[in-house]
Amino acid sequence: MADTIKNLQWRYATKRYDVSKKLTPEQREIIMEALRLSPSSNGLQPWKFIHVVDSALREKLRPAAFNQPQITEASDLFVLAVRTDLNEAYVDHYLSAVAKDQGTTPESLKGYKDSLMRTIDRPQPELIDWASRQVYIALGMALAAAAENKIDASPMEGFDPKQFDEILGLGPLGLASRVLLAVGFRSPEDSHQKLPKSRFGKEEVFIER
Repeated sequence: MADTIKNLQWRYATKRYDVSKKLTPEQREIIMEALRLSPSSNGLQPWKFIHVVDSALREKLRPAAFNQPQITEASDLFVLAVRTDLNEAYVDHYLSAVAKDQGTTPESLKGYKDSLMRTIDRPQPELIDWASRQVYIALGMALAAAAENKIDASPMEGFDPKQFDEILGLGPLGLASRVLLAVGFRSPEDSHQKLPKSRFGKEEVFIER
């Protein structure tokens, strides 16, 4: 417990990365598995995570993120996207995977399917809003996993989603970018690491009833 709190105190939204330091395959796997294993409402996982590995593509994305250096300096860049194609076919695809994992049949999960269909039976803007909230759960899980393993990370909303979607070709895939996650190792030149963490005290953020 003490180590967990210490690691959360250690992390900050890194602004500049050491370009000479890259994540090991094992460290990269930790971040990717934290994203993959994240909880979501009803387990539907209404997301895709785009790992941008092409350096030229990251250079192209940087202007669409207001020229923030993390886009090109960080070891790895992930674009967390929401699925815009949530429908019965997707629910059936998900239930097929559940049935396989649980050693049963999709037909035996009819009650579960009915519940899932009620979840997605809402106007498209409301559905996308719901799915977007699930994406942020995954972001939080990845940030915590990064801190536990002393990997620096930057959650980033400062970008133009429409430009990112166009550059990455997400629209035709039924996806829309929501938030970015840059990971790597802080640069000694990043002055933000020396600033004290500013958070309200417990008495201000918790209410007991």
